Amino acid sequence: MANLTAKELSAIQDHLSVEENMIKKYRMYAQTTQDGQIRQRCDEIANKHQAHFNTLMGHLN
Repeated sequence: MANLTAKELSAIQDHLSVEENMIKKYRMYAQTTQDGQIRQRCDEIANKHQAHFNTLMGHLN
């Protein structure tokens, strides 16, 4: 993998923060809802953001 510029690294870090916040929000929504369908959808969305987070982290390693 090529070396990242400071600007690219900063952008990835910003996106990591956004993804991490989305994961936390949707996990919390899933835990607090009583509706099974909403819980399942929130878990799916959280998992999607977790995959995005993991992909971005892969660019830093």
